[in-house]
This record gives sequence, C-alpha cells and structure tokens, in this order.
Amino acid sequence: MQTHFIAVANQKGGVGKTTTVINLAASLAAQPRKVLLIDLDPQANATSGLGIEKKPGASVYPCLINGLSLKSKIRRTSVRNLDLLPSEMDLCGAEIELPQLENHLTRLRDLINPIRQSGRYDIILCDCPPSLGILTLNALVAADQVLVPSQCEYFALEGLTMLNRLIGQVRDGGANPSLTTLGIVMTMFNNSTRLSHQVVDEVRKHFGSQVFDAVIPRNTRLAEAPSHGKAAIVYDPNGAGTAAYSVLAEEVVGRLGLNSKSAIEPMIGLVEKSA
Repeated sequence: MQTHFIAVANQKGGVGKTTTVINLAASLAAQPRKVLLIDLDPQANATSGLGIEKKPGASVYPCLINGLSLKSKIRRTSVRNLDLLPSEMDLCGAEIELPQLENHLTRLRDLINPIRQSGRYDIILCDCPPSLGILTLNALVAADQVLVPSQCEYFALEGLTMLNRLIGQVRDGGANPSLTTLGIVMTMFNNSTRLSHQVVDEVRKHFGSQVFDAVIPRNTRLAEAPSHGKAAIVYDPNGAGTAAYSVLAEEVVGRLGLNSKSAIEPMIGLVEKSA
C-alpha cells in the first residue's frame, strides 16, 4: 500500500495553514484513514491544537540532527486514526544546524522512508513553518505533493507565485523530480465581502484546476477549536467550517486517486478516551 506524503506549505503567516492541516488530517481520519501529522513548525501550533503538550526533545529535531529513529516520537492524538509527530521550540535550532550537515536537504526524507514503507499510514501530512527555510525545503524534498492554503486577500497571488517557483526549483533542480502541487485551498472566505469573491475569482483565473472547489469560511467556531486542543470535527461537528474541511478531504482523496470512503465515523467512535 502506498503512503502519500503531502507537505502543507505557504511562506506567508496567518493564512490558515495550521488550521487546515489539523482539520484536513482529522477529516481524513474520520473517513476512516490512517493519518500521521508531522508538526515541522517550531511554533508547534498543530501540536497544541491537537491537545498535545509541547515538550523539549519530543519533536523531530534530535532525529534530524543525529539521525535517530522517528518511531519513538510518534504520539496518539485524541482523534482515532490520527497520530502526531509533535513539535517544540528547540526545532528552531534546525534552521542553523541542518545546513552544516551532510545531506541536509534529504534528512527528513531519509527519516520518514521507513515509516512510509511500513504501510502503517495511508496519508502523511506535514505542517511546514511559515517560511522558505531549511525545514520547509526538507518537507518539499520528502513530499510527493504540496497543498497550499491561501487566505482570501490581495497578496494571495504574489505568495502563491513565489511558492510555485520554489516548488519548480526543487523539482527541476533534481532534489525531488516527482514533486507536484496537489492543489490550492482558499481560506478565511467571507461570503459577505466583495474582496473575498474577487480574490477567489482571480486565483481561479490564474491557477485554474489547481484550486480546490472547497472554500474554507472565516468561522468563529473554527478559530476557537485549537484553544480547546480539538479539531473542528470534534469541537463543532455540525459547523460550517467542519463541513468545508470534510469536502476538502473528499477532494484530496479524489486527487490522490484513492477509493472514496463515504461512511464517516460518528463522533462517539472518532474520539479516543485518552491521547
């Protein structure tokens, strides 16, 4: 069984990247599929957003630097079928130390390959830092595809163009010749403003079928969920944000060529008794 590795990336902060990776992962887990979320952002928002404590030494950092196995770092989350490789502040050190090491661009790929080959997971999602530094490059070299969240604002096109250029450089430079863009998802959409509609139309005009049909709304309950350490599908199962991420998960599965699983696990079966 093939394990699909998707890097969720955008060098701009505040575009809903971590909200997207948490809720996409949880929605895929509810299908149900076995999902691993790698928190590669030193801010560790995906870690705390899933109710996992940020602990020194618990991240991929010592593994990236010293080549240790990742298996002992994997944690169960409170969502059934969803595991997490946590992050913590020490991961900031990787931006300084990794460039000095041999094979510094392929370290994450080399670490994750045994997990992929084990067939333990259907999909691996990686939450990249909001930058184009060495950690993001490691994710792009390790990934099969890139999913790009983009906020509904006027600077969206500029950021998307820059990231597309980097993806092309990683692919054409030989670091990851098979890397492709899975798609662009528009986030923080406000249906009552002309700006949101204009930005979505403009992005669709420039990027065409790369843009997912699912559009993620600006939603209070969606924004509240991480502060409770829960994915939206658990915190607000009937909410508009939850529904949008469920639609996105179906689109992702379709683009990956996986068989659709229409039966979503009920919340009572989705939530584990303990992480």
